[in-house]
Amino acid sequence: MVKKGGEPCTLYSKGRIIGYKRSKVNQYENTSLIKIENVNAKEDVDFYLGKKVVYIYKAKKEIKGTKFRSIW
Repeated sequence: MVKKGGEPCTLYSKGRIIGYKRSKVNQYENTSLIKIENVNAKEDVDFYLGKKVVYIYKAKKEIKGTKFRSIW
């Protein structure tokens, strides 16, 4: 039997899309730059490298019982 104790943990982190990876001339649309909440140091970034990102938005029309849509 497993004891449940301690603080509950969240399995997600909120973030904002900042833009695309770019140089002075070129822009790479296949690589997005994401600002993740409460991640301010370079050492904290290592955990999030390679993780999937989901874009969730709210639409007007309800489909399959929900107005929320997601793009992986």
